[in-house]
Amino acid sequence: QEGDEAPESPMIRYYISSAELSAKKLAEAARQHWFVENKLHWSLDVALREDACKIHRGQAAENLARVRHIALNYLKGEKRFKGGIRRKQKKAALDETYLADILAV
Repeated sequence: QEGDEAPESPMIRYYISSAELSAKKLAEAARQHWFVENKLHWSLDVALREDACKIHRGQAAENLARVRHIALNYLKGEKRFKGGIRRKQKKAALDETYLADILAV
C-alpha cells in the first residue's frame, strides 16, 4: 500500500503467537515489528548497499550479511562523530585511528 489509501479488497493476515492479545494489540505489535525490520533493511541497503551484493556462493551471502550487521551495530554505536552511517563508514576506511576507536567500544 502507498500512503494512507485503503486497500481495494480486504486483506487477511495470519500470525502465530502464544500471546493472548486483542486485535488492536496484535496489530500494534505487528506494525512495530515491521517498523524495526524495515528500518534495519533500509540501513543495510542504503548505507552498506546490501541489495547490490552479487555474492551467492555457498554460505558467503549469509556470512557477509552477518558481518554487515556487526559493522552496522558498531557504526551506530559510535556517537562522537556526528555523521550518518555512510560518512562514518568512509571515515573509518580512511582513518585507522577512527576505525580503532569504533572497534574498541
